[in-house]
Amino acid sequence: MTQTTDATAAPEGRDREPRRPPRPRRRVHRAWWVAAVTFVTIIGAAAFRSLPGILIDPLHDEFGWSRGTIGAAVSVNLALYGLTAPFAAALMDRFGIRRVVAGALAVIALGSGLTVWMDSAWQLILCWGLLVGLGSGSMALAFAATVTNRWFTERRGLVTGILTAASASGQLIFLPLLSWIVQTHDWRPAAVTVALAALAVIPFVWLLLHDHPADVGQKPYGAQEFTPKPPPVPGAARRALGVLFSAVRTGPFWLLAGTFAICGASTNGLVQTHFVPAAHDHGMPITAAASLLAVIGVFDVVGTVASGWFTDRFEPRRLLAVYYALRGVSLLFLPMLLAPSVHPPMVFFIVFYGLDWVATVPPTLALCREQYGEDSAIVFGWVLASHQVGAALVAFLGGVARDRFGSYDVVWIASGALCAAAALMALVIRRRPAAAVASAGQA
Repeated sequence: MTQTTDATAAPEGRDREPRRPPRPRRRVHRAWWVAAVTFVTIIGAAAFRSLPGILIDPLHDEFGWSRGTIGAAVSVNLALYGLTAPFAAALMDRFGIRRVVAGALAVIALGSGLTVWMDSAWQLILCWGLLVGLGSGSMALAFAATVTNRWFTERRGLVTGILTAASASGQLIFLPLLSWIVQTHDWRPAAVTVALAALAVIPFVWLLLHDHPADVGQKPYGAQEFTPKPPPVPGAARRALGVLFSAVRTGPFWLLAGTFAICGASTNGLVQTHFVPAAHDHGMPITAAASLLAVIGVFDVVGTVASGWFTDRFEPRRLLAVYYALRGVSLLFLPMLLAPSVHPPMVFFIVFYGLDWVATVPPTLALCREQYGEDSAIVFGWVLASHQVGAALVAFLGGVARDRFGSYDVVWIASGALCAAAALMALVIRRRPAAAVASAGQA
């Protein structure tokens, strides 16, 4: 009698257990990779928006241009940043995200690079106002909205917060570097640094930024069904204007545009553009003031991501009201906090303002989706245009006020009052039933 030598034989008195099939490895959904590339792209774009605030004094000293003149160039930049956004969103539907964003980065590099040879104010307006404004506007928050709408069905609020925070992260990275370059060398190397940063981002966009989940055979994140890629939409300008003409006939559009205009006035137009020269007026070194703006960027990341998380769980109208009310109160205290050195109350303001800087974006975008369905990215582009028009007005008027009154105090107080008005406007936006949103998107 021979004994079995089968190594797989089960021990005596014990049943052989069936082998379990190996568990499939969970792969990260491609949507998160697209979001990551978008994040890096917006970080690069933030470098272009970080520079004007630290160039006001150097350009004034070298060329003798008034702060109002320099502010006019910044105003053109900020206005085009917003006005370009809805057309860029429509162009992305026509030509794809990758082509539009890569072209925009090339335009920014051209505009920033040409500034090193300028010797007249009109050249500043042309290069930094027109070219950089058009390029950065094509990568505005409407770009983030388009990516979020195409690639995500779930976690849209969180992703919106993360992508919005990318601009703050870029500010955190580039502001100290650019201010150090301006202080140590000159403003021209800083402009060249911005141009090189724009060029460096282009390969990442071209190689990794897919236009639609269907391009890689996947469903949007959280979707139950596969969504085929829609055909290119011709007539980008006609569609952008058509969506605008439809939206302006509704009350919520004007309330969203009005609140977001005040948001832009109190952030990009006021603090980002004029905080550094205002602090310098009180004896604070430019590098120290720029570092405080960078700290705003640190806490902006935290505040914006948290706002996206809140937007997925709480009523966005009430969130907006709270954000604007707190921002207005903080601005009223700022004139009393400016001093030659950094002290604890100023640090508290910087932290507080950073948490609230663009926390308004996720709830505003959520309200655009609620009201306008599939057209929400383009509508948000027009709402963003109002944001930048408000920023442009205050960037210009802030410089004029400084030339006229010798300080920025009146601008801080007026902006605080506007934020209080924005809080009230947010509360009166009416909710729209989900069925009405679906029918609007199909119309």
